[in-house]
Amino acid sequence: MKIICIGRNYVEHINELKNEIPSDPVIFIKPDTALLRNNEDFYIPEFSNEVHYELEIVVRINKVGKYIDEQFASRYYQEIGLGIDFTARDLQIKLKAKGLPWEKAKAFDHSAAISPEFIDKKELDLKNVNFELYKNNEKVQSGNSSMMIYNIDQIISHISKYFTLKIGDLIFTGTPAGVGPVENGDILQGFLNNKKLLDFKIQ
Repeated sequence: MKIICIGRNYVEHINELKNEIPSDPVIFIKPDTALLRNNEDFYIPEFSNEVHYELEIVVRINKVGKYIDEQFASRYYQEIGLGIDFTARDLQIKLKAKGLPWEKAKAFDHSAAISPEFIDKKELDLKNVNFELYKNNEKVQSGNSSMMIYNIDQIISHISKYFTLKIGDLIFTGTPAGVGPVENGDILQGFLNNKKLLDFKIQ
């Protein structure tokens, strides 16, 4: 399986990082070693002094597909969950300044936390999904799927032009504004439509 991530999909987050609004979805990939499952503790890597949380809606692919038309994209997933795209921001800034790839800052071990539970899309209005992140019981991020520049079906269609999607692949769909650093001892809790899906500690 692979983890495919969409960057710059919420305008306010683009603005807070002083990036440009993309004309196409921004795609990067994390290896399966980036997964952090079952609300296990996240350990801050020794090579970064500024790791940021980025809460995202995550889609799990349930059907093999290539060159998927947007109108049929909904057939390729049944569930959504939550994930956190951990980013070594200090390292990312250095790499971007040199025009180098982001992998060291984005794809390191356990940089992709995913919720143990995914919710059937039949139970949701995918155009109006609320999700929130709390750090130490304080809300730090709040988003809604309606705020996406590219919605889930558009994302799946676009990705499938370049990469064959396989069963079990995970798509991180982008983060809203409010990203920030984590420190040793922090507790992160993620909610999707008020249901707690993420709850783990930073070490």
